[in-house]
Amino acid sequence: MAKDKVETASGKDAGSAISNVKTVAEGLSDVLSETYRMVLKTHIYHWNVTGPQFRSIHMLTEEHYTEMFGAVDVLAERIRALGKPAVVAPQAFQSGPDSAEPDAGQNAQEMVAELQGEHERLAARMRALVETAEEAKDFATGDLATARAAFHEKAAWMLRASAA
Repeated sequence: MAKDKVETASGKDAGSAISNVKTVAEGLSDVLSETYRMVLKTHIYHWNVTGPQFRSIHMLTEEHYTEMFGAVDVLAERIRALGKPAVVAPQAFQSGPDSAEPDAGQNAQEMVAELQGEHERLAARMRALVETAEEAKDFATGDLATARAAFHEKAAWMLRASAA
């Protein structure tokens, strides 16, 4: 057995019954990296938020980074179940074209607005992964991505409501 294969009870990896496993695994790897980057950014803002809303934002960001940290493991394990290696590239810790580097000197409202936008972008990426997974008949990944999109949509809403 190749070392990047995970066997099921039937002796086959979960990806053997899924069309276009490579594309699904690449999509999962993409959102895994983005989620890990969001954990770090959220944690940095958690440490550095100040002002009258300190306590509520501090606690909300802690809830978010804790939940996302757990999701990283679930996403990585799904990649492994598809028989592919779960790797987060060092570039994941750099901001992408639509996101900014964490700036610990921002005020609380700027941090909240930035995190809100990041959650909205990640929710959109999860919804795109749902489509990719469904086309490949990978309903487990589709369900996982749907749940992740729901989390990011709720997180964006909570942040938006905090800024109002």
